[in-house]
Amino acid sequence: MASGQNKISATMTAIAISEPGGPRVLKPETRDVPVPGPGEILIRVRAAGIN
Repeated sequence: MASGQNKISATMTAIAISEPGGPRVLKPETRDVPVPGPGEILIRVRAAGIN
């Protein structure tokens, strides 16, 4: 495994939905990566689909 592949960035891109509607209401936002609580894990998602 190459060095550095498992590092997690301090920020992530999240899709925010501020109101009901179609694709136009989906807004990308930069947010801090959440810190998992007790009994939780953090999973890196590189791509996701919505329907």
